[in-house]
Amino acid sequence: MSLFLGLDVGTQSVKLIAYDAQARKVVASHGHALELIAHDDGSREQRTEWWIDAIRACFARLEPVQRAQVVAIGVSGQQHGFVPLDEAGGVLAPAKLWCDTSTQLECDEIMAAAGGAAKSVQLAGNPILAGYTASKLPWTRKHRPETYAQLASILLPHDYVNFWLTGERWMEHGDASGTGWLDVRTRQWSKPMLAATDAQRDLSALLPPLVAADANFAISPDIADELGLPRGVLVSAGGGDNMMAAIGTGNVEPGVLSMSLGTSGTLFAYADHPVVDDTAGWAAFCSSTGGWLPLICTMNCTVATENVAKAFGFSTRDGDAVMDGTTPGADGLVMLPFFNGERTPDLPNARASLFGMDLNNLSRGNVYRAAMEGATYALRNGFDALQAAGLRFDAIRLTGGGSQSAAWRQMVADVFEVKVDVPEQAEGAAFGAALQALWAHGRASGGDADIAAIAREHVRVEPALSAHPDPVAVAAYRMHYPRFLRHLDVARELNASQAGTGMT
Repeated sequence: MSLFLGLDVGTQSVKLIAYDAQARKVVASHGHALELIAHDDGSREQRTEWWIDAIRACFARLEPVQRAQVVAIGVSGQQHGFVPLDEAGGVLAPAKLWCDTSTQLECDEIMAAAGGAAKSVQLAGNPILAGYTASKLPWTRKHRPETYAQLASILLPHDYVNFWLTGERWMEHGDASGTGWLDVRTRQWSKPMLAATDAQRDLSALLPPLVAADANFAISPDIADELGLPRGVLVSAGGGDNMMAAIGTGNVEPGVLSMSLGTSGTLFAYADHPVVDDTAGWAAFCSSTGGWLPLICTMNCTVATENVAKAFGFSTRDGDAVMDGTTPGADGLVMLPFFNGERTPDLPNARASLFGMDLNNLSRGNVYRAAMEGATYALRNGFDALQAAGLRFDAIRLTGGGSQSAAWRQMVADVFEVKVDVPEQAEGAAFGAALQALWAHGRASGGDADIAAIAREHVRVEPALSAHPDPVAVAAYRMHYPRFLRHLDVARELNASQAGTGMT
């Protein structure tokens, strides 16, 4: 038996799955929680050694016989993180993460240097939004000058894990497109955007080479020995967590829409050509399979429900039961769930807010429901932009931690008014990484199967978890969703006024 491992290095945890492709079965699944460094200025960071220690802990839980059967590893990682390395490959500072909003000023400075947000889209396909990697470089120059002075290499989180596994530095186009520096149309680094980010040095010299999506690299013998793996194990190119979740949900050919309910919420669809919106209504990313991945990302999804559950002293595992008896609209409560600021819409200075409280509706069930509805409405707002562009979908494939909630699955079906399917493998990013490893390993062995064929063969949905729109709930949400949008309009105005006065 040959096993293909998928590693997903997320914000909250590291997850590992071992997949037996011949039996089409995940034979092991392990996870290890991660800490988060958070400050009032919006910064969100992690230490890279936490990722490596968590990976080691996951491997330690694999049976020795399973480790001996591993032939390939694929790595998924949270997008946009900034990992600064010195010449020897040492990490110079904590990694600034995708949910870090402390660099909004630097975003504005980069776009101004490039000629404005519209010019940034023209040059590379995307504006520079809070959280994107590009803004973290000038922030580092200002606030960590000693790190900037020693900086020899810039890696993304999954790139760093690949570097640890193999001793080699590379990037692939999917995750690289989330830096703000990759021209998604040409799939090459945009020299004007690099210069707009830092006119003082050649940033292209700090970026590793770009490789094909089906590339393979040999695991380092020392790491193989440490983890108890065969020395012949191959490490695939890997990709960002959204790109890997696309593979894990079968979203590798046109016509499929995937939604991930994780710390962040995402909607994404595969395209065989660049899909760029001049008004930046969505992120114009590349996929990690050789195509493109137009993507809507909200920075607050399960973080909203988790914070409410924590405040009321219960676990999100009991969230569906806590919500039992509540109805669409949460008896008038509306939450803007912007605990981390927000990216879509672009409201980096926004904060979470709860509206509509009275003497009768302030219960933990209603507040929890309002958090779930707010996160779902925010994604629906992005979905509206895709629909306005003429894209149509018959169903949504749901992944991420939120997909394990029957109440949330039904809510998505009702709010979006489409059928919801859930792949058998709940951890879409980790499973997608394993499937990419399977694809790349097959190519290295002389096979010619494409990733779409592999996804059709291995990605299966669980019929018992599907949800269909409930006409009564659909009618209710058609009333309540516009209320959320009205509050969102007010938040936009307030965010704009605060930005104009320098307030946060």
